[in-house]
Amino acid sequence: MIMSPVLNAATVSRIDVTGNQRMDAESVRILAGVKTGENVTTERTNQIAKKLQESGYFGRVDVKMAGNVLKITLDESPIVNMVTVEGNDEISTDDLKKEIRLKERASYDESTIGADVQRMLTIYQRKGFFGTKIDPKKIELPDNRVNVVYEITEGHPTYITDIDFEGNKKFSDRVLRGAILSREHAWWRFMTQFDVFDEDRIQYDGQMLRQFYLNNGYADFNVKNIAGTFTPDRQYYSVVFTVDEGEKYKFGNITIDNPFPDVPDRALKKVLKTESRDTYNASLVDETISALRGAVADHGYAFINVEPVPTKNDENRTIDIVYKIQKTNRIYLNNINILGNVRTFDSVIEQMMPMREGDPFSLQTIEEGRQNLMRTRYFKDVQMTPTRVADANMMNLDVRVEEQPTGELSGGFGWSNINGFMVDAGITESNFMGRGQVVQLRASLAQYQKQALFSFTEPFLFGRQLSAGFDVSYTMYNYSSLGSFGYDRDSLTIAGRMGWKLTDHWSQTVRLSASFDQNYDLQSGGWSDANLYTLGTNFKYYNLRTNFQQNTHTGIVANLGIAYTGFGGTETYMRYSGDITAMVKFFDDRWQLKTSLDAGYMHTLDGDYISRVYRYFLGGESLRGFDIAGVGSRNWYYRSYALGGLWKVNGSTQLNFPVFIPDEYQVKGFIFMDYGVLGKPPAIEDTFAGQPNLIDDDWRTSAGFGVYWNTPMGPMNFSWGWPLKMNKYDRERRFLLSFETQF
Repeated sequence: MIMSPVLNAATVSRIDVTGNQRMDAESVRILAGVKTGENVTTERTNQIAKKLQESGYFGRVDVKMAGNVLKITLDESPIVNMVTVEGNDEISTDDLKKEIRLKERASYDESTIGADVQRMLTIYQRKGFFGTKIDPKKIELPDNRVNVVYEITEGHPTYITDIDFEGNKKFSDRVLRGAILSREHAWWRFMTQFDVFDEDRIQYDGQMLRQFYLNNGYADFNVKNIAGTFTPDRQYYSVVFTVDEGEKYKFGNITIDNPFPDVPDRALKKVLKTESRDTYNASLVDETISALRGAVADHGYAFINVEPVPTKNDENRTIDIVYKIQKTNRIYLNNINILGNVRTFDSVIEQMMPMREGDPFSLQTIEEGRQNLMRTRYFKDVQMTPTRVADANMMNLDVRVEEQPTGELSGGFGWSNINGFMVDAGITESNFMGRGQVVQLRASLAQYQKQALFSFTEPFLFGRQLSAGFDVSYTMYNYSSLGSFGYDRDSLTIAGRMGWKLTDHWSQTVRLSASFDQNYDLQSGGWSDANLYTLGTNFKYYNLRTNFQQNTHTGIVANLGIAYTGFGGTETYMRYSGDITAMVKFFDDRWQLKTSLDAGYMHTLDGDYISRVYRYFLGGESLRGFDIAGVGSRNWYYRSYALGGLWKVNGSTQLNFPVFIPDEYQVKGFIFMDYGVLGKPPAIEDTFAGQPNLIDDDWRTSAGFGVYWNTPMGPMNFSWGWPLKMNKYDRERRFLLSFETQF
């Protein structure tokens, strides 16, 4: 006979709780969810025990009926007093504690600790430390409290020893290794983690391989398999990428489906990055889409879609592409909302943006505004987010900025051939009181030069695009023992300046200065006083586009200046100057060609003599391969010292390129060719004491190579130059080194 569960039930007349220390009996009864007068079966006692166990407050729970008395016997779980992590070096304690769910003042729970250990091990494995062990320790304290310590033994990371490829015929293993992020382990990769196994990175390498082949014409490329093996101790890892390259394609017919009659086809064709018969390149297709969107947006049509429609011709291995542009209405800016700025005034940000409410919407103008804001270095990040206004051809623009500290207390040291060893210190605030004002106090002490400087700049005078400021500096030049200069100079200069924009790329600056100098010329053998009062203006052209992540530039910078020195001073002359620098990037921005040209001319007024200390000199960094001031005319008797010239022309062409060292070390090689000519000095006789002086205005050229290293401490520049055309009295300097660091 089977008895009904109801017949096994007993009516609870009393509930006894034993074993509790911190929690009172009534709280246990409430947590158990049982009351006197309730009929309790065996199944019900099991449910009560499970409910109390799952609360997390108790380590052991026993529930049973003794007659009509429900007896609950339990052991309370200890309370966690402290949770600590020990033995970790590769991952910070803060990062590890983000993965720990066991908290202080919570109940001790073995299952929670096990899950914590697994999450922390996952973090270590992502960094390649597969041999890491984590041993949780429980330290018992009075009053049923415990400390929990996660003891970590990290070991060393799992290094990638071999990266191999199968199925590749068009590109060698070496080339393909260079196309992915992961690297084979080498001792000199100690500053990076790319030679440490990371499963996510290995999968991303597969995507990079596909992108590499797509950019080189292989439209059917496929990664068939990625297989890796660990050594038995899991300290080393080898990976093999099996690929199917397919055939190589070229671009066929390139056409644009343009639905806008007021957007000229010529303007769209001008921005095309893809051309017929060129090797197919998927990245160029993406760049063309962005360029077409920008070109159309510049005519007021925002948020257009450009869909590339490819047609693959297997017979002649070409891919025809039609860029289909979706038609939309012209869009205008409605509201510009500035968000995230706590310190910087809205008016300062507004002054730096080229667009205003009511202007036609233009992605190019918006990007120009973002570049302007980032270039100030007031902000860590700037995001321009346009949103469509419902039922209107209007767009709101959210300008969200993330501010960063703009005050800098810095010191540094360095070395260069022209100044020798240098130590400097200074205080700079580039966003004073949030108004964009720049205040600088700086001093430097070098082997051949000492300087103190105070400077103030107001970038928006009277709330307009008008900058103004003043500078006070004191400089001591100890050039009597340096190269071919042969003079010393102490100079106090006070200057005021004002500048404004003429166009988007042109600006003008006017400067009025007074210099009070004491000069010592070794040829004259004594000190003399000189007061120079100068009024000058400078026109600047700036059209650089900057990649702030890679700190690379493309474009042109140029200056054109004219200045009059006189107004009753000891020197009277006109000075004309001009320079231009052009930069272009290619080969995935890893190569850069830079060329520059600099010219200057001094015109004496009323036949006045121009002292040697104010003339032009060439050599050193301005003409590598030659000593500082090592080029140009000399007195036959004082041939150790250059006489300088009243005009000069010098330039340089330099190619920067990657070297065998991985890009993450920021080491570049370069080759260069420099050239220059220095005009004759004023009022010098052809002979001195019956001997012919060494007078010329001949061209000099040099060539060489070097290495640039952007170290964690600062940039270092090593160059070796050889004169190709020189005169016998010129001074050579084959090696140049310069470096500077800030801290």
